Amino acid sequence: MPSEKLSPEMIKHLEFIQDVITRMNTNSFQIKGWTITIASAILALYASTKNHNFVLVAILPVLIFWFLDAYYLTQERKFRGLYNDVAGVTENPKEIKLFAIRPDLYTGGKYSYWNVFGSTTILRLYLPMVLILIGIYFFL
Repeated sequence: MPSEKLSPEMIKHLEFIQDVITRMNTNSFQIKGWTITIASAILALYASTKNHNFVLVAILPVLIFWFLDAYYLTQERKFRGLYNDVAGVTENPKEIKLFAIRPDLYTGGKYSYWNVFGSTTILRLYLPMVLILIGIYFFL
C-alpha cells in the first residue's frame, strides 16, 4: 500500500507499533551487553581466585539472559508481523482494527519462542559463551 494512501490515523497506528518494536530491540541489545558484562566480571573473579565454582556461576546468568533475549526477540518478531499487516505489505495480511495492538495473533513458525531461541541471531552469542565457559571449567 503506497504511503500516500495511508490516513493520518493509520500512520499514527504504525508509529505506535514501531515504538514497541524499537523498545523490544533496545531491550534485546541491553540484555546482550549485560550478559557479556556479568560473565566477564565473574570470570575476572575466577582469574583472581582460581575457584572453578565461579565459572559454573557464570553459566547461570548467560542461560537466563539467553531465555530472556529470546523472549524479547519473539515479541519483536510478532510486532513486526503486526506492523507489516497494518501497513498492508504482506501478501495475505490479517485484518487488524485501527489502533489494535494484537501480537497474540502471531503464533507458530517464525513467531514461536523456540524457533527464536534457536535462531542464528541468538545462537551466535549465547552458545559460544556457554561452550567457552564449559571449556574453561573442564580444561583450565
